[in-house]
Amino acid sequence: MADWDNRIKGNWAQFKGKIKEQWGKLTDNDFDEIDGKRELLEGKLQKLYGYHELQSKKAVDDWIKTEFGAH
Repeated sequence: MADWDNRIKGNWAQFKGKIKEQWGKLTDNDFDEIDGKRELLEGKLQKLYGYHELQSKKAVDDWIKTEFGAH
């Protein structure tokens, strides 16, 4: 969660494009609603991709690891 707060939430505008590459079903309206909040992104992934709660958390964790490397 620290990577999210430190790197992504504070630079949301920069990361929207990369997140859209990963999850193309997200719309501009979705990004406006999410506004850097990880829990809202996870909720959108559950809704749009049919992920269950743990699956959406893992998907976001895996994306962070891909972007920044494992810590």
